[in-house]
Amino acid sequence: MARFTAPHPYFLIRHGQTDWNAEGRFQGSVDIPLNDIGRGQAAGNGVKLKSVLGDAAGWRFLSSPLSRARETMEIVRRAAGYSPVDAYGVDPLLAEVTYGDWERRTIPELEAESPALVAARAADKWGFVPPNGESYGMLAERVRSVLSGLTGPTVITAHGGVLRSVYHLTGGMGGDEAANADVPQDRFLFVEGTTLSWM
Repeated sequence: MARFTAPHPYFLIRHGQTDWNAEGRFQGSVDIPLNDIGRGQAAGNGVKLKSVLGDAAGWRFLSSPLSRARETMEIVRRAAGYSPVDAYGVDPLLAEVTYGDWERRTIPELEAESPALVAARAADKWGFVPPNGESYGMLAERVRSVLSGLTGPTVITAHGGVLRSVYHLTGGMGGDEAANADVPQDRFLFVEGTTLSWM
């Protein structure tokens, strides 16, 4: 499969840590605020972004609609000195992969109730669809749609699943490798053409 190339370069920032991240709890479409560690991660990314972009002239800003991504965007913009902090767009297609009935749960909790489903997910993490949820493959098509429509260089705040989609679509990772890949919250990804660079 040919690697997907967005029409413009972009920075992709995963939201900062939440308490549910720390607990290993599926968040998906549930709105969860950042914790203090996550706010610090977002602020650090904002300072680093400022050092790279300067006044960000010519750059657009775009966020997932979920509150943890929007909070991250506003902290990033504040730390970078970009005003007003709410000067960014929102695209619902950037929301995290939906875990359906698994949201709010942890893997140990699910293993106690549905071990066969947990095993099926482990065997095909990219293609597995939780009950009433969606797969990483389905999410990747949403992400492709957003990135295809970029109208200029863009800074995006989103989620681990969105970054894993980019690993697959543009980075050339296999589905399961991408689905299992680490996605830091205290760094951000720069994508230009088919080159992915963590900063």
